[in-house]
This record gives sequence, structure tokens and C-alpha cells, in this order.
Amino acid sequence: MDVERLVARHYAQGGLEAAILAGLAAAGKDPARLGMDDLAPVDEFHIGGRRATEELAARLPLAPGMKLLDIGSGLGGAARFLAARHGCDVTGIDLTAEYVAVANMLAARVGLAGRVRYLEGSAMALPFADASFDGATMLHVGMNIADKGALFRGVRRVLKPGGFFAIYDVMAEDGGGDLAYPVPWATTAATSFVERAASYRAWLAESGFVVTHERNRRDLAMEFFARLRAAGANGPPPLGLHLVMGEATRAKVANMIGNVERGLVAPVEIVARAE
Repeated sequence: MDVERLVARHYAQGGLEAAILAGLAAAGKDPARLGMDDLAPVDEFHIGGRRATEELAARLPLAPGMKLLDIGSGLGGAARFLAARHGCDVTGIDLTAEYVAVANMLAARVGLAGRVRYLEGSAMALPFADASFDGATMLHVGMNIADKGALFRGVRRVLKPGGFFAIYDVMAEDGGGDLAYPVPWATTAATSFVERAASYRAWLAESGFVVTHERNRRDLAMEFFARLRAAGANGPPPLGLHLVMGEATRAKVANMIGNVERGLVAPVEIVARAE
């Protein structure tokens, strides 16, 4: 089985739509009258959740009407945030069919179906014309992609000159040693391709980008993990990322915390401009 099929299988849970709707109801939300913020505990599957999305967006030259691409859009939370808060027109693409279906369902339930759309597809073969987008985002996706140079060249192709590319990935640090698995993005090392920020910068430069911002978010990660531990002290909440990670949630979170604490990885922001 090729890597992309393994990655899609890792993320697919089965029954995710029903689980999220049940979790919303258990949390006191009316699934027929949802607001975007009601979904925040579950639909932003990256370290820091909504806060990380907001703080990355604050670094971007966003304007109403911009056409954006969200690569590896997952359940669609980041794309919905950019559409609702910044007035952007966002297209998401993701390998996992279940994620795409749930993302479109949630967008319709919060009244954003006309501003966001989600497609099933590969980040390595973007099905868009040249210079189609004003900007692109990619949150916790590169860890599943081995050939980041090819990925970045494809992103550059679909961006207009001067467009931005905002990355928020888990990247390798200098701690030394092997990562513990499973982690949220991979069950084993076979689908995990964590690289250093310096390598990202080099591949971006080779692909026609100029890096304009970089920030290590290790402190944000440790705060986020502390909140996860506190929230789960008496069992998982009705709505949370455990619905997305499935039965191995406890092991994935524990290993991720350990990997960050050992200095092996940390989440990093990089923003680049297309030349």
C-alpha cells in the first residue's frame, strides 16, 4: 500500500460525523443551530487548536475576498475560521474522504457552504490552474509528506506572484533519539517525515519562495498539552480531539508530549512569499 493510502487510513475513523454531532448535543449545543466557535474543540486538529490558527492568521496579509487554499484541510476548522473572521473564499483539499465529507457537512451547518469548499485529493497533485490563489495555508500536514520540495513547487505553481504560503508543522529539534509512536499524525515511522525548519527554508527557497517569518511554538505546545491533561483528568469531554484520534488517543497524546519534552520535535510557524 502506498504512503498516501496509509496516511488516509490512519486518519479515517468511521462514524466521525455521528460522533461529532452526538458530542455537540452532549455539550449542550443544538446541531441544527451551530456557530463556528461551537466546533473549535474538535475541528482544528493541530497543536494549539483555535489559538494557534488565530495567531498564525495574525501574521498574514489577509483581506476580504482573497482566494485561499488550505492544504490538508482535515475537518475544515482553519478554513472556516479564515472565511468567517477574515472574509476569505477558501478551498480545502485533503486525502481522507471521511474528513472531506464531515468538513463540508460542518460548513453547511454553520452557514459557510458558500464561502468554503472541501475536495478529496492529494497535496502532491493539486488539481488547480496556475496562479489560482492569493495565499495558501498548511497546518500539521508536512509531517506526512516525504518530498517537501515537490510539495512546495506545486504550491508555488497555484499561487499568484506575491501570494503567501503559511506553514504550521511539527518539525525536528536537536534533542537526539527516535520519536515514540503512535503520534497524532502517524502510527509508525513509515508515514512520518519530520524535518528541521532549516530544511523547510531551503526547500522553500528552491521552490521560488522568500521566507518572511519563522517562530518556534514549543511554549504554546506545552500550554496546550497542560490544558489537554486538565480537561481529561475526569475522563474525556463530550467534544474534543479524542473523537478525531480514536481509541489510541491516550497513547498518541502521551507520546507527543514526551517527544516535545525530550526536545525531539516542536511546532513551528513559517510564512513565505511567492516570488
